Amino acid sequence: MNLGIYLARSARHWPQAPALVCGDRSWTFTDLDRAANRLASALTARGFGPGDAVASLAWNRGELVEVEFALYTAGLTRAPINARLGRGEIEHILRYAPVRVLVYDAAHREDALAAIAAAGTDCLPVLLDGPDAPDVAQSGELSYSALLAEGDEATVRVEVDEDAPCVLNFTSGSTGALKAAVQTVGNRLANMRKQLMADESRPRPGTRYLACGPITHATGMGLLAGVFGGSTTYVLPAWSPQAFLETVEKERITATFLVPAMLNMVLAHPGAAGHDLSSLTSVRIGGAPISPQRLRDTVEFFGPVVAQGYGLGETTSVVAGLSSEEIARAVKEDPELLQSCGRASYDTEIRVVDEPGRELGPREVGEVIVRGPDCVREYWQEPELSAETFRDGWVHTGDLAWMREDGYLFLVDRKKDMIISGGFNIYCTEVEAALYEHPAVQEACVVGVPDEQWGEAVKAVVVTHAGTTATADELIAFCAGRLDRFKKPRSVDFVPELPHNRNGKLDRKAVREPFWANTARRVN
Repeated sequence: MNLGIYLARSARHWPQAPALVCGDRSWTFTDLDRAANRLASALTARGFGPGDAVASLAWNRGELVEVEFALYTAGLTRAPINARLGRGEIEHILRYAPVRVLVYDAAHREDALAAIAAAGTDCLPVLLDGPDAPDVAQSGELSYSALLAEGDEATVRVEVDEDAPCVLNFTSGSTGALKAAVQTVGNRLANMRKQLMADESRPRPGTRYLACGPITHATGMGLLAGVFGGSTTYVLPAWSPQAFLETVEKERITATFLVPAMLNMVLAHPGAAGHDLSSLTSVRIGGAPISPQRLRDTVEFFGPVVAQGYGLGETTSVVAGLSSEEIARAVKEDPELLQSCGRASYDTEIRVVDEPGRELGPREVGEVIVRGPDCVREYWQEPELSAETFRDGWVHTGDLAWMREDGYLFLVDRKKDMIISGGFNIYCTEVEAALYEHPAVQEACVVGVPDEQWGEAVKAVVVTHAGTTATADELIAFCAGRLDRFKKPRSVDFVPELPHNRNGKLDRKAVREPFWANTARRVN
């Protein structure tokens, strides 16, 4: 098996059609296939093969797509490093994973070289070319263009087993030491198959997909399916709501993916309504929970083209989804459904179970477990953590949810984020959903804080829309009218902005930490 065959096939089917656009550069399918083969042959000639990993550390750019397909073709393992990681975390990855090559841009050159030296590993440093890239002739580094020049465009096909590691998918690092879910060749193939067979916005010739976030992570998960389907991927070099709006309008983008933090910026952006976004036929939301009110706002802004999905690095793909048709129906006649992340997708099976692992009945809250051909089986070199998360063929997600009688899944919180106040379980996302219904609330984060009487009390930290005002008492009373009274916030803080982790998700841990800084333990 070799995932590179799908790029070669598309180069044969649509040789001069645009495959990739980033900034002022574009690649046809032929261009991309030739670059991937050239890089794959150069790496193979240097002795790198199955079992070796190639890491990348760079802001969004088209060469990262060349690298991805070269590694598929050469049977190498890809280890994408989040471009926002610190030097110590980069060093940890180089020590932890079998990285033999590190490809980086000029912005990360200093950190990359320092991490390679500190890790003490045999790792080839490769600097991506560009106007800001220094001359590496005397530095011991190799330029990306020089590495490409070592290869040729003849087809390279290194056969690998379906269970061979394909991608080491590292966590964001916001909850402890970095760990890597081992996504196999088979997992990635299942991901592609699901997007082509089950996704309402499946890629095809004429599809113009805009990758807004880091293509090394969730935003880029559709690259393989996009290449297979003959669509064009537009990579945004740097995220901003203005760049997003301008690109959609100028390039007549048809499909995109946004995490809720990005979505909030777009909806709050001055003049957003003045842009022509009528080309969009699919706006998928994912990566973090979204409140029903924000989902209504999104449909009102983009039209009935909004879908959402639920998945994680340990599942490779989206495992549950709510289609644009289902969301449109929910807005009109089934408001409860707006709280759901959807039903099991394609060949994925989902259960909600109690602590001993027994499947629960409808509307009973328990942990979400999933299985399917896209589900990971282990973390890299973490046997104890692997045994805890991957059991009897099921991925134990750590997410709490309940399932409706018709199979729709309703996430309520992460197990570790649940607030226990006076013996009652309170789910942060439920309180946040109520807050988002208030017209002044742009973004909200709910956490548990120490309380002598109740153990923990509900605290809301809120960002308001520009030009609006709200008081703490007003928001508390607002929530009291929509929730059981014990769930309402006991206090509200107003801040100019909330912290987000390196993947753009709301960083609840960072919000919570100051309130527990002077306590002996993080529970009360």
